[in-house]
Amino acid sequence: MTEPISQPLSGVLLVDKPYRLSSMSIVRVVKRRLMNSGLPKSIKVGHGGTLDPLASGLMVILVGKATKLCDQIMAGRKAYVAEVDLTRFSSTDDLEGEMTPVDVATPPTIEQIHAILPRFIGTIMQRPPNHSAVWIDGKRAYDIARKGETPDIKSRLVEVLSIDVVSYEWPTLVLHIRCGKGTYIRSLARDIGTALGTGGTLGNLRRTEVAPFHVENAWTLDNVPDPLSPSVLMQVPKAIEPSSMA
Repeated sequence: MTEPISQPLSGVLLVDKPYRLSSMSIVRVVKRRLMNSGLPKSIKVGHGGTLDPLASGLMVILVGKATKLCDQIMAGRKAYVAEVDLTRFSSTDDLEGEMTPVDVATPPTIEQIHAILPRFIGTIMQRPPNHSAVWIDGKRAYDIARKGETPDIKSRLVEVLSIDVVSYEWPTLVLHIRCGKGTYIRSLARDIGTALGTGGTLGNLRRTEVAPFHVENAWTLDNVPDPLSPSVLMQVPKAIEPSSMA
């Protein structure tokens, strides 16, 4: 899983983020453990895409010169396993918000679910959640929503490569989703529920891939060495290494 890296320092560490921790807390842990191996406080540590605290799974931690890859990695394909609660909507489209129950007289069949999923595959228009980091006239949408106002968020084009049903036992629908940059899985949960005539709130969410990296190659946070030697870091794959890092 790991290869020694050469100086100047540039490497990648794959971490399986636990539920309830923030992305930046993972960055801080990795930086502290690198410093415990003798690296200076000035060592740069970042990540290739935020995961919400209520999500778990793959984080690509970037160290040293590899931090220049942030935008490139964020632009890559992602894969998620998402649980959708079909009995309610949420003000945040996930479990953090105020819930609105939906009375569903007849739960949808698996055939009905398969019939509507193609609507959400391809290049589609998607409205981000009210509680999202989208900028609106210099303010974050979530700051506007927290004041009790409804942010004027415009729908935008996103790319959804595939949606597959992992399991379905009313009221929980589990989906495997492959998508491009900027796709909100919370919005997919909301919109799929709307299309089914049910609720649609995102429950557990797990990121399994940030191309070309996979969660099965990641360290659990408890197993990341302390001190963390630079020799543990992965080399930047040649496929995504820009000429400026060569």
